[in-house]
Amino acid sequence: MHALWSIITNSKKAYAHHPETLRWRGKLKALYLRHEALVREMTKRGYKHHTPLDPALATGKAVQDEFVNTYEEQVRILKERGYECRV
Repeated sequence: MHALWSIITNSKKAYAHHPETLRWRGKLKALYLRHEALVREMTKRGYKHHTPLDPALATGKAVQDEFVNTYEEQVRILKERGYECRV
């Protein structure tokens, strides 16, 4: 997540054209919000987070609407792995 943020906010060339990077272009606000959700989950699990993102750079769309797999495909993949998670 931090790598994506750095590539996009610092206009880095490495991985700039990777599909995962391209999917977050114009959606730094969504990436920031996803990062904050992950930080909350880490904190709940007892981890400490020391690498915040700059909220001033969180621009663009607030929702990620482009996915590698559809929601239905993601649920199917999780179920096929046999994990006992509630999806």
